[in-house]
Amino acid sequence: MQTLFSERQLEDREMAVSEKILRSCVHCGFCTATCPTYLLEGDELDSPRGRIYLIKEMFERGKPASGEIVKHIDRCLSCLACMTTCPSGVHYMHLVDHARAHIEATYDRPLGDRAIRALLAGILPYPRRFAAALRLASILRPLAARLLPGWAREDAKDPSLFDRLAAMAALAPRAVAPGKESANRVFPAQGKRRGRVALLSGCVQSVLNPSINEATIRLLNRNGIEVVLAEGEGCCGALVHHMGRKNEALSFARANVEAWTKAAANGGLDAILITASGCGTTIKDYGFMLRDDPAYAEKAAEIARRTKDISEYLAELDLAAPERPSGMIVAYQAACSLQHGQQITDQPKRLLRGAGFRVRDIPEAHICCGSAGTYNIMQPFFARRLAARKLANIEKLGPDVIATGNIGCMMQLASGTNIPIVHLVELIDWANGGPPPLQIEAQRAR
Repeated sequence: MQTLFSERQLEDREMAVSEKILRSCVHCGFCTATCPTYLLEGDELDSPRGRIYLIKEMFERGKPASGEIVKHIDRCLSCLACMTTCPSGVHYMHLVDHARAHIEATYDRPLGDRAIRALLAGILPYPRRFAAALRLASILRPLAARLLPGWAREDAKDPSLFDRLAAMAALAPRAVAPGKESANRVFPAQGKRRGRVALLSGCVQSVLNPSINEATIRLLNRNGIEVVLAEGEGCCGALVHHMGRKNEALSFARANVEAWTKAAANGGLDAILITASGCGTTIKDYGFMLRDDPAYAEKAAEIARRTKDISEYLAELDLAAPERPSGMIVAYQAACSLQHGQQITDQPKRLLRGAGFRVRDIPEAHICCGSAGTYNIMQPFFARRLAARKLANIEKLGPDVIATGNIGCMMQLASGTNIPIVHLVELIDWANGGPPPLQIEAQRAR
């Protein structure tokens, strides 16, 4: 793609990176075949190619973002299926991240839009605030059930504040799985120690489903791996990063880099493990995000290098096969952040099969379920249709359980099906001697 940036514009290192990405696009349109919003609407501007043109025009002119550009960039899920499909290697992720930061800095959003974004950014990355918000939501649920459906519009492509609040209420769990409060920061290996890893506690997942990390720690400990929860680590920054709130995202990234660097210096770390794949995609990009920070560039690159999804790490261990394979049919939901963002496709399915489950691939597995961080709140019109499409494909398989590697997918799909949805590590832990996942126990008790 030909670009018309001035030399002065290209003195900005971030703009120079985006200009290089723009030039790598050859207009082929392969990306349109796998873009969820283009599949739903057939609108070129809601395809990666169309958004690339909009971003190019916005950057070349050096002007504030317009409402039309913002509308189509906001509709992008950042599922990154376009990057998997692209034959030219266009790094769309870095381009759209830059565009979102530019929008945040130059566009004056409507009051309702600003309010909901501030609410999400101020609550979701902080576990205590998020837990308190869920408790409040449970109290207000009856009122919301009476009022919001009458104000919300399910067919609104451009959602109002009420549409987004209704989507938030629909997604909020009616009950949160209880976690085991523990002051422990180190969980020693059982038997001979084979390795030492840090595990991201996370923010949203630690509140909504603490059993995921509990299962991870049990499984790793039983297999000789010491697990450390590093002092000072917190939200990975992905939630605010995708809102264009660059400074907040970098602040979270620096805190985590500092925490894991200290943990590595105090006993060594073989890897930093992530059980929420959306977080993993961002943390693996810390080296790029902090590349111009002289105090953190080198450390961030090292942290990114050591970061692994839990499925990556478990695939490297010699896990014992179960004595009694369950034979349960598992529909494996490949989270976009895992299959497209990190290019991890086979390891989760191999682990599940090795644990004695009968794994089924979901038709259209490459298409997003509509979760995408806070997308299912910010763009409920598109998110609901994508969830319905995904669940229709899952139900064709008649599975006993749905397994995935991302809490966002779990919450998105749980709102539309009675099939138990669990993290794949919970199933592997169960097969390896741990307790059955809570969702499966609940279904059996019905």
